[in-house]
Amino acid sequence: MCAIKNNIDNEEKKDKEHNEPLENTKEIGAINIPKPEESIQILPIIGQIEGHMVLPPQTKATKYEHMIPQLLGIEMDSRVEGVLIVLNTVGGDVEAGLAIAEMIQSLSKPTVSIVIGGGHSIGVPLATAANYSFISPTATMIIHPIRMNGIVVGAPQTFEYFNKMQDRILDFITRTSDISRETLKHLMLQSDDLLNDLGTILIGKQAVDYGIIKEVGGISNAIGKLKSLIEENKKKDCKKRK
Repeated sequence: MCAIKNNIDNEEKKDKEHNEPLENTKEIGAINIPKPEESIQILPIIGQIEGHMVLPPQTKATKYEHMIPQLLGIEMDSRVEGVLIVLNTVGGDVEAGLAIAEMIQSLSKPTVSIVIGGGHSIGVPLATAANYSFISPTATMIIHPIRMNGIVVGAPQTFEYFNKMQDRILDFITRTSDISRETLKHLMLQSDDLLNDLGTILIGKQAVDYGIIKEVGGISNAIGKLKSLIEENKKKDCKKRK
């Protein structure tokens, strides 16, 4: 009887595991893809970065209140040896995006980012926050000054606040990439590249040529690089123990 019960339990477990991806798709629009590399955590940053204001339900968004505990979990989980950040974002809330970027940059685990589709606006520091960055050949990055929607108080303090926030972004990108502050500022303030805005569009290799991104490549390149960084990290740990 026990053997029969165990067989039934095993079959039910298999059915549950088989149906779990389907249930997740129905409930939250996500699917659990079996990971051959359990040591690698995939961190997708998709759509618009949602900050303190809730975006409309039809907007694809990455919520910073979801990302922060996830990043804390990655840092504390000894099973996670490296993180692959997959970016396709139009930008969004500056402070929320910068907070996520700072947390990625401060992880003790090796990190690799890859821009697919686009890494615009606050997506730029999110891409450079990783230890190593890739961009797919057709992906774009838009670099422009910060903007604010809604009512803005017309006072010198408002201008000073914008300047300080812009400086924070410039400092972060130049600290985490190979582009100079002067070049980055020049790209932000160009007036002949975007139709209704200041800034510059960089496509694939252009982002590498300017030193914002390390290399042009795809998913296999990014995973390969992350695995090599994980191995390097293990060797450093071994030397420290000796």
